[in-house]
Amino acid sequence: MASAILRVILGPDSCQRVLFSTGLPLTLAEIETEIKNQCKINEPFRLQFMDTLFGNEFMNLTSTEEIQDKATLKVIYTSSKPVNIDTGQCVESCSIPPSSYLDDSTSSSRDSTVILSSPESTSSRSSWPDMFCVPHFPYDAELKLQEANKAFKEKGTLLIPDPKLKSDILEVLIQEIVKYKVYVTDREFDQVAEALIMRHPCLQETGSATGYGGWKTSLKYKLSNYRTHLRKVGCPEVCVNALKHKPDGKRCPAFDVKKPKRGEVAYCPPFPLGESYQSLEKMRVELLSEIKKRNNREVIRAKMEKTFPLRRQEIVRDAPMISDVQERWPALFDVMEINAEFKRITTMPLQSRFLSQLDLHSSNLLRVFAKRSGQQGTKLKDLTAMVTVRTFKYITINGINRFKYPLKWSILKL
Repeated sequence: MASAILRVILGPDSCQRVLFSTGLPLTLAEIETEIKNQCKINEPFRLQFMDTLFGNEFMNLTSTEEIQDKATLKVIYTSSKPVNIDTGQCVESCSIPPSSYLDDSTSSSRDSTVILSSPESTSSRSSWPDMFCVPHFPYDAELKLQEANKAFKEKGTLLIPDPKLKSDILEVLIQEIVKYKVYVTDREFDQVAEALIMRHPCLQETGSATGYGGWKTSLKYKLSNYRTHLRKVGCPEVCVNALKHKPDGKRCPAFDVKKPKRGEVAYCPPFPLGESYQSLEKMRVELLSEIKKRNNREVIRAKMEKTFPLRRQEIVRDAPMISDVQERWPALFDVMEINAEFKRITTMPLQSRFLSQLDLHSSNLLRVFAKRSGQQGTKLKDLTAMVTVRTFKYITINGINRFKYPLKWSILKL
């Protein structure tokens, strides 16, 4: 059998050839094992391949049939250890905030601090992916699925998973889901279940119109049970929805469920390791005097970063008025801190993203401005009459302000 060779991209400035002396393996597990051995990779990872059908964009590798000799693969690291951005080091665990803050009781002992090493209870989440990637299951489960997929391909036989196999599959999928969020929409459940039967077609269900209806229902129940477990260990994102935190007369599970909106990644993170509500509240009070000092930007930035979990829990749980937030967190109402806070919540830069999207919609916005009547319409028409390449973005931003949304704080500086 002829040998095969693959080009493997390991990082921004690292690339390596991987040789298969007996040709390309039949399973992804064998390919990953060989890449791991030859490239000496010690971290968990998944693979993407360069798809010529889509302009050489990298797509998730789900089958060995998608690649051939001399193909290009890309290693995507999926390490479960969150990384400290400031130090570049992996954080082994994180501390859940004391229950005295999320609980009306006065029990604030050390017993309420739980150390977790899994990423689902930390603030190191990512935004929901466009395409959900099914992770690897336990070794025995992968063997069963491999044989079942082979039988399905040859005879069209579907697998009826035994209770242990089904439990293993659901457990691994839930652990992957909570890397992104603990409250999942119906559409996102569809994505996960569909990705599962695409990766393992032997798991399709004959009695379902979609082929994955039963898996979707099982995932919903499994995630609901897992949220109950997270609430018991003190996960703040789940604790804010406990019945005891809801108003009298409306204490039902479905009332006012607080969950991330679209784009929110760090929705209600736990306190940093070694910090408590009292220590972060003390730091908040220190910030009130720090903002009065000159040339104190770095100190303010560091303390605002550290107190982010406290600030988010206040906003999510209590939903305070803007005036109250401004009184408690005046440093937040600064151009640089608005940009920084937006990035902490969504992991995306506010100003550069806004301006890039503005370029896409500028023509449509100018047409909207042209249809405006009255005094505002006259001012907008005077602005649009001055359009040049240099002033195009300036006019669009000023038009938005005049049209409907005048800004008290100018966060857009051109």
